[in-house]
Amino acid sequence: MLDIKTIRENIEKVKQAVKNKKINVDIDALLEIDRKRREHLLGVEEMKAKKNKASLEIQNAKTKEEKEVIILKMRELDGNNDNLSEKFQVIEQEFNNLLAQVPNIPFDNVPIGKDDSENKVLEQIGKPTKFDFPTKDYMQLAESLDLIDTERAAKMAGSRFGFIKREAAMLEFALINLAFDILIKKGFIPVIPPVMIKPEMAQAMGFLQQTNKDEAYHLGQDDLYLTATSEQSLGTMRANETLKEKELPLRYAGFSTCFRREAGSYGKDTKGIFRVHQFDKIEMFSFCKPEDSKKEHKFLLQTERDLMDALKLPYQIIHICTGDLGTPAAEKFDIEAWLPSENRYRETHSTSNCTDFQARSLNTRYQKKDGKTELVYTLNGTAFAIGRIIIMILENYQQKDGSIKIPNALKKYMGIDAIKSKK
Repeated sequence: MLDIKTIRENIEKVKQAVKNKKINVDIDALLEIDRKRREHLLGVEEMKAKKNKASLEIQNAKTKEEKEVIILKMRELDGNNDNLSEKFQVIEQEFNNLLAQVPNIPFDNVPIGKDDSENKVLEQIGKPTKFDFPTKDYMQLAESLDLIDTERAAKMAGSRFGFIKREAAMLEFALINLAFDILIKKGFIPVIPPVMIKPEMAQAMGFLQQTNKDEAYHLGQDDLYLTATSEQSLGTMRANETLKEKELPLRYAGFSTCFRREAGSYGKDTKGIFRVHQFDKIEMFSFCKPEDSKKEHKFLLQTERDLMDALKLPYQIIHICTGDLGTPAAEKFDIEAWLPSENRYRETHSTSNCTDFQARSLNTRYQKKDGKTELVYTLNGTAFAIGRIIIMILENYQQKDGSIKIPNALKKYMGIDAIKSKK
């Protein structure tokens, strides 16, 4: 969440941020409830001071009659205090609910735009793959090579699921090994995190604010959410902790299965495994000092580029506009890989600078050399959303005879040069 002091001191800037991010929250209502909250808080503190004064008077009373008068006064104060505290709790809850809806403020250099149609292409790396033979889409390739089975997955789990088999499963493990070989050399700590998270932790990460209730998988009996990305687990791992300045930047790389209902994607990518309810992903997460966050963001984006360059897939880098930015991020870049069957680029990576927006809710700080503590900044970035990368490899590396050439960077993990027909 944002600091309420920041909102009070930058009212118009916050209102503009809310408008640009297309988020429905009433800043004036928040400021009014904030005013009432401060008034009631002052009243609670004054009542506490009166009770303390009355306690001292009881101790100093010289007669029984004096004590009884003061005790009656204390009882009246207790009743008034209970009433005041109840009102304050109601106001505090309303205040917190409104504050949680206020998004992070985009950086000044973020493009203003209403939705993803107004994102800006910054750079294109590699040329779109061209073929001198009739091509197939990834599901045609996967079915002919017996790599992906969505029909049997639908039989046992419903739509938007798939069995990943044979060399496609081997590709997943090869991608994991390649990613961690690169990430560990860059100073990332490998982590396999829990995939269930408490509601308060999901809220602190901004997960619940930027998704509707139909999007997240909630386990009602346990009151736990299934994570949509390991970012949510990695960020909350250091909640209510104070890191040492020398530890920063602290970088984690988490591998986990992710769960999304894709509630807002009706009619989109209904076939295949591009948009599914369950997928595996390697996510980068970084805690850093505020003054280092832009440099760290460039580092995460460059790491994503290094991973894509290792696979020699054509891609482009996108600067995300305000209307597509989401709640926690102040700035965000996407990478989109070339998908030959659709003759366009499709998203495979994302990296966001969330400033201290998440850290404030999580109470994650670092201790500076002078002994003072300050909130850390948090950043995240995709290493590999594995299913989508498998799709890109299948299509971009397909051969005339229907086989799939293995990218050079993956051959040592795969032990084969190509995926060939079993017939």
